[in-house]
Amino acid sequence: MAQDAVFIAGATGYVGGRLAPLLLSRGYTVHAAARSPRKLQARPWGSHTNLRVLPADVTDKASLVAAMKGCSVAYYLVHSMGAGGDFAQADRLAATNMAQAAAEAGVGRIIYLSGLGDDAPGLSEHLRSRSEVGRILGEGAVPATVLRAAVILGSGSASFEIIRSLVERLPLMITPRWVRTRCQPIAVSNVLGYLLGCLENPATTGLTLDIGGPDVITYGDLFRSYARAAGLRAPLIIPVPFLTPGLSAFWVNLITPVPAHLVRPLIEGLRNEVVCHDKRILELVPQKLLGCQEAIATALSETREGGAATCCFDAGTPCAPPELGQAASCPAEWTRAGDAGFAGGTVFRADYAATLDADPARVWDTVQRIGGDTGWYAGNLLWRVRGFVDKLLGGPGLTRGRRAATTPAVGDALDFWRVLAVEPRRRLLLLAEMKMPGAATLDLRLEPKDGGTELLLLTSFQPRGIWGLAYWWAMWPAHGVLFPAMLRSIARAAGARVLAGPRALDKRPAA
Repeated sequence: MAQDAVFIAGATGYVGGRLAPLLLSRGYTVHAAARSPRKLQARPWGSHTNLRVLPADVTDKASLVAAMKGCSVAYYLVHSMGAGGDFAQADRLAATNMAQAAAEAGVGRIIYLSGLGDDAPGLSEHLRSRSEVGRILGEGAVPATVLRAAVILGSGSASFEIIRSLVERLPLMITPRWVRTRCQPIAVSNVLGYLLGCLENPATTGLTLDIGGPDVITYGDLFRSYARAAGLRAPLIIPVPFLTPGLSAFWVNLITPVPAHLVRPLIEGLRNEVVCHDKRILELVPQKLLGCQEAIATALSETREGGAATCCFDAGTPCAPPELGQAASCPAEWTRAGDAGFAGGTVFRADYAATLDADPARVWDTVQRIGGDTGWYAGNLLWRVRGFVDKLLGGPGLTRGRRAATTPAVGDALDFWRVLAVEPRRRLLLLAEMKMPGAATLDLRLEPKDGGTELLLLTSFQPRGIWGLAYWWAMWPAHGVLFPAMLRSIARAAGARVLAGPRALDKRPAA
C-alpha cells in the first residue's frame, strides 16, 4: 500500500541525502527540493520510481509551494551556515518562506532538525539561529515538530571529519577551554530513526524534543573515543585560556578538510554545553541508541567499505554563470555590486587540445580519476601549493579529496572543485571553489577523431573587479605551461600516444 507523499527541503544535504532513500525504502513518495535537480538525479537513488525531484529554493516561496503540493508532511533540513555570509539572516528568511509556503500548499505538519542548546545570552550565533528557525516554524499556521541534536556522529558529517582529522594528525593538541565542555553526541542512524519515527507517530506533532545518544562526555573524551575506535594512540590534550574562537577556527581549517566558513560557527558553539534535558523522545520514538564508541566505529566502517553515503562537502550548488557555459537558470552567486565597469561581463579563456591514438572509453577512464589521490596529472607541487594558500585564505584546499576513485557524480566535491556535469566518455566539467577574485571552470572534453580521441582542456575565468584581472594575468604564464603538460600526462596515464598537439585553440568548439 502506497504511503503519503513527503516533502524534503535539504535533500542534497548530509542528513537529507540519507533520509530520502530511507523514506523511499519505506514506500513513501518523496518530493525532493533542489536548486539543481541534476545533483539529486545523480545520486544512486535518483531514479527511484517514487521520487519526484522538483526545482525549488527556500529563498523563493512560490517554488516551495509548487514543490509541496500534495504532501502531508514536510521535512525542513536546511541551514545556510555552509554558504558563509550572514547565515542567520538567510535562515530567518528561508524559515519564514517555509512556514508560509507549507500553509499555502496544505501541508499538515513540518519536522525540523535543529541544534541543541539552552536559549541563553551566551548561546553561539549558530545555535541561536537554529533555535530562531524553530520558533519561526512553530509560530506558523502549520504545526512543527522540532528535534534538537548536538554533535552528529557519522561518516562524512562535519563534526566527524573535524574529530577524525585532528586525532589522526595531531598527537599533541593545544586547545581552548571548550575541550572540557560537555556534549551528548548522537549517531546519524539514530537521527534518521527519530526523523522517521516522528513522521510515523502523530503524537510528536507540535513538540520540541531533545535527541541524543546515551553518552554525556566532554569534547576531550570524544577525541579519545575516536582514538580508541580507530586503534590510535590518544592525543595529549592541553587546554589553554588564550586561544580565541577565531584562532581555533583558523587552525582547525588548516588541519581538517572542513572549510573556514563552516568551521568558525561550529567552533564558537563548542563553548555551550549541549546536553538533553527533555527525555520524552525516548518513549515517543523508542530505538536502540548507539554510544559514542559504537557510533564512531560504525562511521569508520562505512568509510572503509566504500565512502560515506553523504558528506558535509555535498553542500554547494552545481551551477556556473551563463557566461561560463551553464544554463541561465543557475544563479550567478559570485557577481557582486561595485565591480569595476571594465571587468563586468569579461570572460577569459585558455583552451588547449591534443589528439590521442586511443578510443574515448580508454581516455575517459583516466580523465575521470583526476584529483584526489591521483592528483592533477601535471604540476602536482604547484597544485599543492595552491591548495595550501587556499586553506590559509579559508577555502577548502585539496584536503576534501574525492568521494570515489572513479565515476564522479554531479554535485560531488573534488578537491577545491565542484562537479558541474558528467557525460561518460565525453565530458567532465568542474567549477572552482577555491578562494579567488572571480569564478572559474575547468572543462575536459573527449571527441572521437580519426579512430582516436580529441582531448580538449578548456578553462574559463570571470574576474571580479580589478583584483580578478590581476589574478588572471598573474596566472596566465603558468597556465600556458601547466595545461599542455596536463594533456600530455593524461595521454601517458591512458597508455596513448599524442598524435597532434597539445596546441592552443583560437576558437572554442561548441559544447
